[in-house]
Amino acid sequence: MPAFVLLHGLDGSGPQHWQSWLAQRLTEAGEDVRFPELPDATDPQPDLWDEEVRIHIDAAGSDCTVLCHSLACLTWLRLASATDRQLAARVALVAPPHTAEVPAVVRFKPARLMPKAIHVAAGETRLVWAPDDPFCPGGAAKAWGAPLRIQGDRIDRGAHLNTDAGYGPWPAIEAWARGRARHIGPA
Repeated sequence: MPAFVLLHGLDGSGPQHWQSWLAQRLTEAGEDVRFPELPDATDPQPDLWDEEVRIHIDAAGSDCTVLCHSLACLTWLRLASATDRQLAARVALVAPPHTAEVPAVVRFKPARLMPKAIHVAAGETRLVWAPDDPFCPGGAAKAWGAPLRIQGDRIDRGAHLNTDAGYGPWPAIEAWARGRARHIGPA
């Protein structure tokens, strides 16, 4: 049975966040779920997160499903750009940031993006974004989707797709994670 790896963003995902909700739902269903607390979530360092994420993805196996939120999306993009093998079957990049206003985002921004490697790293990569995301002015489709040739789902009025935006329980992302939906809609 393929595992699920959930990777939080800056400051982590609190108990009301969609990732915490999803981790609980999948665990209660008997799924193999990895939801690590990444080091120094309030002042993270890319090398430490890269190392920790690699450990969990390697342990989960290349048929796992990875669900990243915010800063973890940049970690995935760095790891995927540096590989020549499949790391996961499916990846959701939810609300990837693209701003110079947050020091952690500046530190985590991949120095070199390799679209071909990103497509090799996962059988499917899905971008989920909102046009009003304050951490990605201009929209993630323009910042990440177009340059990397990643298809995605636009969530109007979704802001950063976090607890503050009302993204606790999110059946649409659970359906996608379980392979029951091709697209991810609003909560």
